[in-house]
Amino acid sequence: MHWPRANLADLKNGYIYAPPDTPLEIIHADEALLIVNKPAELLSVPGKALEHRDCLETRLRDEYPETLLVHRLDLPTSGVMVFACTKAAQRHIGMQFEKRQTRKTYVARVWGNVTEDTGHIDLPLIVDWPNKPKQMVCYENGKPSQTDWVVIERDATTTRVRLHPKTGRTHQLRVHMLAIGHPILGDRFYSTGEAFAAADRMLLHSEELVLRHPIGGEEMTFRSEVPF
Repeated sequence: MHWPRANLADLKNGYIYAPPDTPLEIIHADEALLIVNKPAELLSVPGKALEHRDCLETRLRDEYPETLLVHRLDLPTSGVMVFACTKAAQRHIGMQFEKRQTRKTYVARVWGNVTEDTGHIDLPLIVDWPNKPKQMVCYENGKPSQTDWVVIERDATTTRVRLHPKTGRTHQLRVHMLAIGHPILGDRFYSTGEAFAAADRMLLHSEELVLRHPIGGEEMTFRSEVPF
């Protein structure tokens, strides 16, 4: 199975990579799984450039040499991320992601007042080649992409939402929220003006991940408190 290198989308356009110097936060560890709370602005996996080698995967391997990659979170996204400790566990969890048997929940704060209380977004996505690695909606050639959302709270200018992606496309939540007119605050790629300036980081957090343990198949839920 091939595991992709870091998507350096957020390292382009003049952005300088300055990963946070914070200790590892282990949510759960056993003989098969390693669940961690990824900090915002830290790469999930290393990039090709020397200055992009510092990442969550590398830091974990310093303490847990058996660490194996399963999936990624975007550089500016924080929250629950799972690694495997054996090849068998890596295959098992990877297959759960591939077959959409895991359940993921994110929390975001978006620009503007979302008028409905719940909704479903069904917009196909494809890479925006002239602006790669950005993504865009494309009805002709885009891959099916679905997100459910529910409003948590509203204030004068923003809305806090809980997001349930049904697919796992690159930048899916970021592009879907932009497409319905409510970009995620602080998103360097998809927000502008007041929406970009409203936060000093992208306000998107992986709050919960539900999966089956690769040994025995028990359903397990892992959570990380939203930091914003």
